Amino acid sequence: MTINFIQDYDLDLGFCKNQLVEEIIGQAVDYMDCPYEIEVNVSFTNNSNIADINKEYRDIEDATDVLSFPMIEYYNPGDFTFLENSIFEFNPDTGELMLGDIIISLDKVVEQAIEYGHTVERELAFLTVHSMLHLFGFDHIDGDERIIMEDKQKEILNNLGIHR
Repeated sequence: MTINFIQDYDLDLGFCKNQLVEEIIGQAVDYMDCPYEIEVNVSFTNNSNIADINKEYRDIEDATDVLSFPMIEYYNPGDFTFLENSIFEFNPDTGELMLGDIIISLDKVVEQAIEYGHTVERELAFLTVHSMLHLFGFDHIDGDERIIMEDKQKEILNNLGIHR
């Protein structure tokens, strides 16, 4: 597993954010029974930068907590069988499955931890698992998809002993 961390903005959260994110990503990969070694890019930024990215890619003029940019278009979320004969989704140098990019606003991590009354660690873990599920093809546009995604988020976090 390769996680490329980009420190666009650094905010001391009182713990090693890279280590927590790596643990969450590993748990998400295991939970989804991904049969491949994976590669993910994780960027830490601030509200101003994520607002710019949100405007550019989603035409929304506001800061958001996390953005996910999947590199794979799944036929069914979390189903990797269609990749068996594919080469385009894999890094030619490492052979790892390139899942995509996660961009997290550290400002929002702190703001939302306070707003929701839980720890900063829990908020960063939640945003990371949420984004990983997007990289696995899950979404929350309609009610049924939202429930499936929420259940998976909760199970992955519970597997790590991270509760609200």
